[in-house]
Amino acid sequence: MKQILVLHTGGTISMAKDAGGGVILSDENPLMNQNELFQGEVELIVEEIFNLPSPHMTLERMLELKERIMLGIEEGIDGVVITHGTDTLEETAYFLELTVPKKIAVVITGAMRSSNEIGSDGLYNFISAVWTAASDESKNKGVLVVMNDEIHMAKYVTKTHTTNVATFRTPTFGPIGMLTKGKTFFTKEVMPEEVCDIKSVAGEVHLIKAYAGMDGQIFQLVNTESLSGIVIESLGAGNLPPAVLKELQVILDRGIPIVLVSRCSNGIAEDIYAYEGGGVELKKRGVIFARGLNGQKARIRLMVGLNSGKNDGCLKLFLAGE
Repeated sequence: MKQILVLHTGGTISMAKDAGGGVILSDENPLMNQNELFQGEVELIVEEIFNLPSPHMTLERMLELKERIMLGIEEGIDGVVITHGTDTLEETAYFLELTVPKKIAVVITGAMRSSNEIGSDGLYNFISAVWTAASDESKNKGVLVVMNDEIHMAKYVTKTHTTNVATFRTPTFGPIGMLTKGKTFFTKEVMPEEVCDIKSVAGEVHLIKAYAGMDGQIFQLVNTESLSGIVIESLGAGNLPPAVLKELQVILDRGIPIVLVSRCSNGIAEDIYAYEGGGVELKKRGVIFARGLNGQKARIRLMVGLNSGKNDGCLKLFLAGE
């Protein structure tokens, strides 16, 4: 019988509507005792590691999850399921993708509707996640996000709708698999990610979104003694307004890594355009292009890289995904 460690962290999947119609934290998680659902094929080891709305999630909490999973691997578990609020689910998933070795299946799921709403999706997604974690086909694929009968890679999946149950999508690439009657069906191979066994999440990294008419003021404000790095969601294929370049160069001259992604939901940032502020110039200045990641994922990657002890050259290669 497969042993699956279930770590509940809170979120809508564990919440309920109150008398006024607002969704709030519940005193009792409705998913705590669900062993009977798995027909004696799976044994659940269930822990409520914390009970938080996902906007309250921090890198320190993510590190706690990583350490508990590592302990579970030592204890001989066959897989892990994490229930999580959807607002920051993709960031936790990618943090674990970069920090947990690919020895067992790690699956994250959540819900868009609380447990007492009509059409609640929490229990169904939880069941799907457990079957996925217990599947031999899920091994060596890194951290998986299972929602609405689809299986996604942690690296590329993102929340695309504020309320729809089909909110989790993988722009450009699509899901890597699906579930049919509790069975996993994978359609794509997964590219391996470098794993960094970090012990801390120190540093100050800002995420900044570019816009038409942007100047260098925001970069002046964040250029403090404590600054460790910046991620910029650039325009289009990887371009910035020329008015930011002076302040950007000041930060680059300090040796602070600046990582560039696109603010577009599809495609990747590249050094294509050679005009002032274009990607070609930015790359020559030392800006690092993180291909295929969105802003929040690039920030996670930069934080992990900064805490991994890499030298400057190795850090740049890691951030560029090379």
